[in-house]
Amino acid sequence: MSPSRYALSAAVVAVVLFLVWLVWPARTKSDASSQPTDSAASVPVSSVAVAHDDGVTTVYAHNLMLRKGPDFRIYVRWIRGQMLRTRKDDEPSLDDPESFVFLIQKGVIHANLGDISTFLNASMPRSPLKKITVTGEGDQLKISGTLHKLLVPLPVEMVSTISAMPDGRVHLHITKIGVLRVPVKGLMRGLHLDIKDIVGSTPVSGVEVSGNDLYLDTTKLLPPPHIRGLLTSITVAAPDLVLVYGNAPNDETKLAQWHNFLRFEGGTVDFGKLTMHKSDLTLIDASDDAWFDLDLVNYQAQLVNGVSRMTPEAGLEIFMPDLNDRNKSVKKIPLDWLKDRNRSLPQGVPMPAK
Repeated sequence: MSPSRYALSAAVVAVVLFLVWLVWPARTKSDASSQPTDSAASVPVSSVAVAHDDGVTTVYAHNLMLRKGPDFRIYVRWIRGQMLRTRKDDEPSLDDPESFVFLIQKGVIHANLGDISTFLNASMPRSPLKKITVTGEGDQLKISGTLHKLLVPLPVEMVSTISAMPDGRVHLHITKIGVLRVPVKGLMRGLHLDIKDIVGSTPVSGVEVSGNDLYLDTTKLLPPPHIRGLLTSITVAAPDLVLVYGNAPNDETKLAQWHNFLRFEGGTVDFGKLTMHKSDLTLIDASDDAWFDLDLVNYQAQLVNGVSRMTPEAGLEIFMPDLNDRNKSVKKIPLDWLKDRNRSLPQGVPMPAK
């Protein structure tokens, strides 16, 4: 093979590997340790149903910005579903996002294209592809970046349509791949190669390749907390990807009028040192922001700076500040304070009415 032909082949390989990197974020645990070990892993999405009883934790959320690590987040406009344990002997715990999955019956979730770009650039520091950008183009998704695999940096671009499969997977149909404005699909035909020849039929867990099509199982690809359910549509509505579960209604005007909250009812939920049976726990955004900024990794810092109250039904409601509005002065009450009844109540504790 001539040097020029070899260079073009290398460029093709690098571009296709980039497609795999797009759907394979860096993970901190091996597949074996992160895979659910009980029935939650095998629940077919077509059988999703919410049945509120003492043994099942029902989850509700509106206007929730849920962080998945420091570089990625999703925007839950609304969901109804269940919180299922992933390990037979462990209750779902807010302190361990790998301990549960959200099984969604109906809901609408947004993923910002700019956040996806930021996450890809931050999670792949050793990748030869730099300055990755994901944008929407009508009903198509465009991924572009600069390839530093060869002697000269090469701008690359992939355009694909995106849709939901009946089994809940995401379908990317690649319509164009370009290197230096030269269509790679034509080049690949000249070399008698296609995507499947380069990355294999199953390059990574959760990815299936067929011709110019990629089928992605998001329950295996994305970091926790994991979301399962019947994905009925996925569209590009710049600047977001909009994922709809269970043919849920998506009236932005009405949904934006709800308070921002996350609620758990029924079943058992662990959080911090506490375990709540027949759970009745509601986390409510104390701010007037459009989204409730909740970081499960650091949620306790938000929780201790919030205001809690018990309900007549022995439920717990916690009004929590946003992640960036935490009060650093909250401390545990020392024994010396308890010994002196003349000392003032801690800051933030309401004074009793006289």
